[in-house]
Amino acid sequence: MSSTTDRRLKPWHLPFLLLLIVGSIVILSKSRNQQVYQTTQGFVFGTTYKITYRYGRDLRPEIEAAMKRVDNALSMFNDSSTISRINHNEPVNAAADTSFIKVFRLAQSISERTDGAFDITVAPAVNAWGFGFKNSENITDSTIDSLRQIIGYTMVREQDGRIVKDDGRIMLDCSAIAKGYGCDAVAEALSAEGITDYMVEIGGEVVVKGKNAKGLDWSIGVSNPNEDMPASGNSLNTILHLTDCAMATSGNYRNFYEKDGVRYAHTIDPKSCRPVSHSLLSATVIAKDCATADAFATSFMVMGADSATALVSRTPELKAYLIVATESGLESIDLTGLN
Repeated sequence: MSSTTDRRLKPWHLPFLLLLIVGSIVILSKSRNQQVYQTTQGFVFGTTYKITYRYGRDLRPEIEAAMKRVDNALSMFNDSSTISRINHNEPVNAAADTSFIKVFRLAQSISERTDGAFDITVAPAVNAWGFGFKNSENITDSTIDSLRQIIGYTMVREQDGRIVKDDGRIMLDCSAIAKGYGCDAVAEALSAEGITDYMVEIGGEVVVKGKNAKGLDWSIGVSNPNEDMPASGNSLNTILHLTDCAMATSGNYRNFYEKDGVRYAHTIDPKSCRPVSHSLLSATVIAKDCATADAFATSFMVMGADSATALVSRTPELKAYLIVATESGLESIDLTGLN
């Protein structure tokens, strides 16, 4: 006698099978319909944020938790943050803060790749010159010599989990990379929830994935740098259509000085500790992650259009859109390959 179970479909199984199939379709359809595009927005890192994502519930708690972790690691205004404690020369196990150490390592790497154009120790020089170079009359060669003693990315390093400084007066300031990393942190939190369509924007820095509510790539505008320049106003210089990437823009909007009839952005070169003398007004960088885009955008503002163009040409993972000032107005240099 055979003990094999008869697994053939019986006629009376059909109604139950149909019910199961229909029920599954209804559940999947209902779940899909509930994943609507929604927006979470607010204020963080001294600026605004706006996050749009397709999901079935409000993720504000998860979003705010991700941003809080970044604040605890990199905020200069949070006395208990990892970076503040390092600046106060407290003994800190920096490696235990995964957000801080990741940003520090990336910053040092980009400093090397840009020959010091990006430098998280430059803040003392920026503060010495003052907003709009208002303290320029007080800057002497002696001042520059003093600044150079405490500015330079090679003067700080990671050693046995700690950040070692050659001089206790050296201050770390990650403001030129922190917003970008904040976007990455939020994007990572959304992806962890299985979300495939979103745009994260913090202070103009952006991470996009998937499609927008219209089923298209995300449209991100690049503003003209100065409303007083010809043909600019509050208009957009261009609109980039992006997905699965990050974008950051650096520029001293509406904040320039004039020399020989040409306007220059207010940017301090970390190596010379003096203002740069080129006409690049805005640098937009597209990269795989926003921290990288943010840091390179800042670097390009120091390097100028020619050096930035050369770096992009030998760095396939970077794309850029530059805006320079000329005697006749604004000129764009499109290195994105998107238009």
